[in-house]
Amino acid sequence: MTLSVHTELSTQKISEPISEQVSAVTPNDSPIKTTFNVQEIAELLPHRYPFALVDRIIDFVPGDKAVGIKNVSYNEEFFQGHFPGYPLMPGVLIVEAMAQVGGIICVQLPEYTSGLFVFTGIDGVRFRRQVVPGDQLVMTVELLSFKRGRFAKMKARAEVDGQLAVDGELMFTLVEV
Repeated sequence: MTLSVHTELSTQKISEPISEQVSAVTPNDSPIKTTFNVQEIAELLPHRYPFALVDRIIDFVPGDKAVGIKNVSYNEEFFQGHFPGYPLMPGVLIVEAMAQVGGIICVQLPEYTSGLFVFTGIDGVRFRRQVVPGDQLVMTVELLSFKRGRFAKMKARAEVDGQLAVDGELMFTLVEV
């Protein structure tokens, strides 16, 4: 059995970029994109430095969920003042990073045509672990509801090394810009 597993693994295409991986095929045989690199995220979201807080989407299920990565670097501007000698990623920026992962879901919903999704509520958010330079924040955001083509509610959680750092519910509305 080990030999057959090894043989199967050795025949897999490993040179394929993550951004081209797909997990399913649509009825018209076009692949569903399941990962996004930082350039592709910039094409979907309006956030730019220093507020672009998602480095990669590692799993995406259209209309359902997205899993994003934020590599937390000591070079982040906010560490200069939060806090000197004891750098902590501000909780509001962790929540914003989770919201940006949620934005990846929203802007790819079939009902979305244009506009900007903004916060209308943040419920039950709890900070359970500090996030410090060198951590990799793994954020999982699931769409709970999308109503009238404008209002989204999502369940979000952020983990570091498999430990829950932040969780809660995020609400958005679509505004015209």
